[in-house]
Formats: sequence, C-alpha cells, structure tokens
Amino acid sequence: MGDSMSSIVVSGDTSGAITLAAPAVSGTNTLTLPALTGTILTTATAGTVLQVVNTTYATFSSTSSSTYTDSGLTLSITPKSATSKILIIISANDVLKVSSDTYAGLRLVRNSTTILTFAGGASYTQSSATNTTGASCNYLDSPATTSATTYKLQYNSQYNTGTVQFNSSGATSAMITLMEVAV
Repeated sequence: MGDSMSSIVVSGDTSGAITLAAPAVSGTNTLTLPALTGTILTTATAGTVLQVVNTTYATFSSTSSSTYTDSGLTLSITPKSATSKILIIISANDVLKVSSDTYAGLRLVRNSTTILTFAGGASYTQSSATNTTGASCNYLDSPATTSATTYKLQYNSQYNTGTVQFNSSGATSAMITLMEVAV
C-alpha cells in the first residue's frame, strides 16, 4: 500500500464489495476504528437512537424561596457525537402548593444553563388550599459536546414566599429520560 492509494476495496464474504474511498483533502486525516464489535454510523443512520439513560427520584423536598433550587431529579449523559441531539423527557407527578397565593415554577437546566422553563404555574390556586399537580416536558437539546452533560430539574415558589413541595407524598417518583439521537 502506497501513499498514492485513494481507495481500498474489501470483498464481501459471499458476494459484492465495500469500497473505502478517501476524499480529496489537504493535509492528513485519521479515521480510528473502535476495538470492538459493532456497526459504524453513517449519515444514512441519522435519527438512530444511540443511547438511552433513565432514572427516577422519589425524595421529598420543599422551598419557600423564589430562587430556583435543585429538585434532586438529575441525570448525566456523555454524547457519542458533538452533532447529536439529546431528547429529554421529564415527568414530575407530585408538585404541591402548601401556602396561599403561590405556585411552583419548574425549569430544565443543562449543566448550569437554563434551557427551558416549562411550568410557571404548577399547582396554582388563588385560595390558601393545598393543591397537587403534575408537570411534564419533552425537549430536544443540542449540547454540541462529547463531554459528560448533566440535566436537572429545578423548582421554586413563584409568589409571596409561600411553600411548595416536590415529591410531596413520597409515594410517587419523578422521572427523567435522556436519549441521544444521531443527526
């Protein structure tokens, strides 16, 4: 094999062939194949789910602050490609307003950046009666990295320093699922 070779032909086991062709480029590029069994992703595999991670969280927490605080529902994923999209699915089934004239705000954070505020009025009522509600979101993110990326749900009390609770009964769980999708 010399440096002037522009393609390599690999014959199939029973018929046909695969040709690996180098594009016209300046400089030298390296394609490193993994030392494991698998399938090489190509542009023809766009839309393929590359990995899925999921967790549930059932621990009770409470706040009376208008400053967003971590709910405890958090999950990390390390994308295989910087061009991948991450589909985030969150279900928070037990958000409780305890005090009068307040409601819970919920937002999705990637690392330390807010990417979506999706429930600014969870469990809202005008009266002082308690009210439990659920909130969910589906969000397609483009983190543009192959570094570990953490997604988390934060919540706050939106008005009058009233108290709101997350996983108030302790009997239900919040859930987060992260799916890496090839683009």
